[in-house]
Amino acid sequence: MKPNRSRVSDEEYRFTQGVLLSETDSQGIITYVNRRFCQVSGYDREELLGKNHNIVRHPDMPLEIFRELWETIREGRSWEGLIKNLRKDGRYYWVHTHIDPLRNIEKDEEGYVAVHRPADPEEAREAELRYKTLLIQEKART
Repeated sequence: MKPNRSRVSDEEYRFTQGVLLSETDSQGIITYVNRRFCQVSGYDREELLGKNHNIVRHPDMPLEIFRELWETIREGRSWEGLIKNLRKDGRYYWVHTHIDPLRNIEKDEEGYVAVHRPADPEEAREAELRYKTLLIQEKART
């Protein structure tokens, strides 16, 4: 199930407490989400498992941020930053995300674990301005 981009709203969902956890395989396919992730994203667990993590990617997020993110974690390093996500109902929420490479030795599989906490509102405002500039630059290159 792809996110319904036609339902994108300018209304923010206020995520203020708790921690969202998600795990993916090496290709970004969701293998685990905690209950709080489901509550905040608006999706049922069954709607998320087996889907690409970009199901919650907001269209306001510059591709450059995700290129940097993937380059960093594929090199085996941790990545940390602010991400604007899209809920199933079209509202958005900001998270401060920390992603670490994950190695399951028993299954000989690699993946990633992400811990998402509420973003500081001031940091989110700064990120939004920076991301708007990056999006303008991306559109100018195409």
